[in-house]
Formats: sequence, structure tokens, C-alpha cells
Amino acid sequence: MATTPPDEQRAAELRRRVVEEVDRRADLLLDVSHRIWAEPETCFEERAAHALLTGVLESEGLAPDRHAADLETAFVATAGHEGPDVGVVLEYDALPGIGHACGHNVIAAAGLGAGLAAAALADEAGGRVRILGTPAEEGGGGKVLMVEAGLFEGLDAAMMVHPADRDLLRFSSLAVAQMAVDYRGVPSHAASAPHLGRNALDAAVLGYVNVAALRQHILPEERVHGIFTDAGDRPNIVPHHAAAEWFVRSPDGPGLEELQRRVVAALQAGADAAGCTMAWRPSAPTFLEMRDDHPLLERFAANSALLGRSLGAPEEVGHVRGSTDMGNVSHVVPSIHPMLAVAPAGVS
Repeated sequence: MATTPPDEQRAAELRRRVVEEVDRRADLLLDVSHRIWAEPETCFEERAAHALLTGVLESEGLAPDRHAADLETAFVATAGHEGPDVGVVLEYDALPGIGHACGHNVIAAAGLGAGLAAAALADEAGGRVRILGTPAEEGGGGKVLMVEAGLFEGLDAAMMVHPADRDLLRFSSLAVAQMAVDYRGVPSHAASAPHLGRNALDAAVLGYVNVAALRQHILPEERVHGIFTDAGDRPNIVPHHAAAEWFVRSPDGPGLEELQRRVVAALQAGADAAGCTMAWRPSAPTFLEMRDDHPLLERFAANSALLGRSLGAPEEVGHVRGSTDMGNVSHVVPSIHPMLAVAPAGVS
């Protein structure tokens, strides 16, 4: 009669106990998710979520560094003394105006549950866990700053999950550059002396139209989108100032650099045509594309299947496109970023 090897028996027993550790905290984790959802906070302002998450970690016997990397709303907690060091990543910031539309409250609760379960068994399992609270994914690039501060150094792996409308091994990530664009013209009365003015809003509009024309000549998976954030003061004054915010996305860093160059040229052409000046600056750190570690993904998928959730490949069941500063983490640490269904298919 065939018998199960001891290592497999031990692994199965550890999996069972990890599930128990999560299950016994189910009510706590749901409460954390609901409370973060009910009080959405934008990038670097996540004080209530930060206090809640670090408070739970402390109540569970961990000692979080509450202001990691000198960021007010970042934190790190560790458990275990030797063996492989695995990072579990939490996000908890919201979007302006529409709250937790990306479900970062779910990411926070999922990461908290995974981190606490791993911490409870870390020494017995022969490993270490690092629970990383990363603020400002929605534009601020908290993980980029934490990478630069060395908080991901020494990790053997880093992982997080993101909610979606389907279970996916990975999502179709794009590198993204975020740009604040500033136009300067000359003010004048729009009725009595329009000839003396130079219209900064015209410069912004012409630049927008130029980018619209550019879109038909970029790769199908590339994206460029922008909004006006300042369009003048009053209709009877030639706008001397206008401003816009632009996102430029491409499948990888080199492609992003080239596309951004073309976008800037299109925007500058609008300023030149209107007789105005244009300046731009990065409004957030550049997010790199996600590099998924395939051995980690295989292990995650196998364990997920044991729990009754089979993960599909994007090319087979549909793509979820976006950008994340977890991509920057994946360039320095083997990482994964699978998607787990929390809503019916088709819910964005």
C-alpha cells in the first residue's frame, strides 16, 4: 500500500493549521475590511486604516514599526527567527471621490490574515514572515519609496492578492508614468484686447488633440489618458495658466520611456502653436511592469486549487489591465500578484 512521504504529510498538516489560523480570525478580518471600506482615505492620508491594522498586529503579539521608511502611514511587522523570509504586502488607500473602488480594503484584510496565520506558524515551519503595510498605491508609489529605503531587502519572496471579477494567476500589468503638465501664457481682456493675450488653455487643448491623434499610432496594449486640472479663471480673461494630469502606460519600462517622449512632444507642440510655454514634472514615481515569479505562482496556484479555487491565465479567461507599484517590488524580489474574484464577472 502506498504511503504519503513524511515531508508531504508535514506540509499538509501545516496547510491545515494555516487554514485554521485564518478561519478563527474570520470575523476580525471581515470587520477590518468593512471598517477600512467605510472610511476611505487617499494616498499618504490612511491614518485610520494604519491605526486599525497596526493595532490588530500589536494585539496579536507582534511589534510593528508604525512609521517605516519615515512614512507616516507605512508599517512593518516581523515574525520567525530563521529560514526563508517571505513578505506579505498590504494596501489600504482609496481613490479620490469614489472610495475603495479598487478594493484595497480587501487587500488589507487578506494580507493581514495571511500575515498573522504565517506568523503563528513561522518558527515551527522554519521560516520568517515580514508584514508590510504599503501606503499610496493609487499614485503615490509607497512601495517604490519603501524599496528605496531598503524595507524589501533580504526577502526571498513577496506576495499580495488583488480583488477582481475572476480568479487569475496574474494580471496584465503596464508600466506607468504620471505627469503634471503646466502651461503659461499671457493674460488679457478677452473682448477688448484679445490680441495681446496668449491663451494657455488653447495650448492645453491643442496638446490634448495632438495626443488624441497619437493614440492611433501606439501599440494596442499601450494607454494614454489625461484630464485638465486648471482651465483658466473667467471666460472674459484670456487664460494665462492651464494645467493637466496625464498617465502614460506601456507593457515595459523601455516602451514607456519611448511613449512618454512622444506624448511630451505632442503636448509641447500644442504650447508652441499657441505661443505659450509648457513644463512638466513626474507627479508620482514611475511604476514598473509586474514580473511574476513562475515557481511562486505554481505553488500559489496549487495551494489555491486545494482550497477549491482554480486560477486561470489572463490569455484564457480575460485580461485585467492596470498598473501597480508592486511591479517595482517584483524587479528586486521574486514576487506574485494574483487576482481573486470578489464580484460577478464583468464588474470592473
